[in-house]
Amino acid sequence: MRGLAVAILLLSIAPMASVDELAERLRAHVRGLAEEIGDRHLSRREALQYARDYVAAQLAPFADELIPQTFEVDGHTVANLIALSRGTDPSERLVVGAHYDTCFNPGADDNASGVAGLIELARAVQGRPHRRTIHFVAFVNEEPPYFQTPQMGSAVYVARARAEGARIAAVVILEMIGYYTNAANSQTYPPLFGLGRPTTGNYLGVVGNMRSYRLITQIARGLRRANRLPIQSIAAPARVPGVAWSDQWAFWRAGIRGVMLTDTAFYRNPHYHHATDTWDTLDYAVMASVVESLSPVVLELAGAAAP
Repeated sequence: MRGLAVAILLLSIAPMASVDELAERLRAHVRGLAEEIGDRHLSRREALQYARDYVAAQLAPFADELIPQTFEVDGHTVANLIALSRGTDPSERLVVGAHYDTCFNPGADDNASGVAGLIELARAVQGRPHRRTIHFVAFVNEEPPYFQTPQMGSAVYVARARAEGARIAAVVILEMIGYYTNAANSQTYPPLFGLGRPTTGNYLGVVGNMRSYRLITQIARGLRRANRLPIQSIAAPARVPGVAWSDQWAFWRAGIRGVMLTDTAFYRNPHYHHATDTWDTLDYAVMASVVESLSPVVLELAGAAAP
């Protein structure tokens, strides 16, 4: 793991400015997680711990406080990682999250891509005043066998937030944001949901349940304002395959508005949950566009004054 340690040090030294440098940082995060560490879950506890250490080291420089939210699963201690960006009104919070575990594969797109985006969003927000406190959360145990169970990291986070009486205004989940293609007929959809929609998989999806319609509209509008990549948005029932298949599920169950940003996973990416989900299959220039477009949206949701 010496290469990983060097990568952590180099990536943490100083922020860079250009889109090309952002793309390279995103690539380095994904390689660190998917190639240096690889498959990461409780069946490979050492790898899951390495992933936790990597993400913690990357988030810490951009957090007012880094909080490991630990809990016990099957006799082992695991943790969500909360990078706190304090707002002027601590009574309300915005959650931006991504899961760092995998489903028995390298997990470059699913979900090292989302974690890389999370880290770089925390970097972008650092030092910008905002009203709502932001929790940038790297969730553990999103994948089976813990998916949609009380041991899912986001379910633990929600349960503790409710016990604390926390007011969560909105949730943004980054779930697979790295796979894009201009190949014809590369994009599919659930039955009836593809009518009038693109058949080329080169856009970012903004997906939510019916309760989150206004949040979907606000985020999609903000992303389109940046005019850096195509955006498709949809509000759909949680029972539609794929719509609730990430950490937003836990927040929806608690009645909290939440949106998933995604490259649509298995509706586009042939490497989804396969050993071929490797770092070299992703488009880091488009990922950089996602982060650049999303940064002002996150600040808007957090109540930041317009620049």
